[in-house]
Amino acid sequence: MKKKCDYMSYWLFKSEPSDYSFEDLINDKETEWEGIRNYQARNFIRDKIKIGDEILFYHSMISTPHVVGIAKVTSKAYPDFFALDKTHKYYDPKSSEENPRWFMVDIKAVRKLDNIVTLKSIKNNKLLNDMVLVNNSRLSIQPVTDEEWELIINMSSSR
Repeated sequence: MKKKCDYMSYWLFKSEPSDYSFEDLINDKETEWEGIRNYQARNFIRDKIKIGDEILFYHSMISTPHVVGIAKVTSKAYPDFFALDKTHKYYDPKSSEENPRWFMVDIKAVRKLDNIVTLKSIKNNKLLNDMVLVNNSRLSIQPVTDEEWELIINMSSSR
């Protein structure tokens, strides 16, 4: 079993592939993860997510939601500047430069999984019953335990 560094954490980031897919990330190589407008997800970005943390990239809002790839955090959290742009869909009039309300991080693609891991297969694995994805599927950024990470990575290569 892979032993992670004491300072590294695992996360699951959700994106609708019609909005931004893992293929988009592969093509872009790196991107800012903007537009988080949920306080719990914002708190994870602002307070917990660190450079080097690894991400399960999850395609949501499709007929077969699934984990498709692995990404890595490449920046510390910084204010989401789109919240200040009145012309942008993520504009928030309650956010300001002096008191930013929303934050983002940069991520880069690491690799596509050998095989996707569907939400159905995650829900059918009793060892993943406590996973946030199974119990709070609406949260767009979620912590993933070491054990959950290993199980999902193993599930992706065992087909």
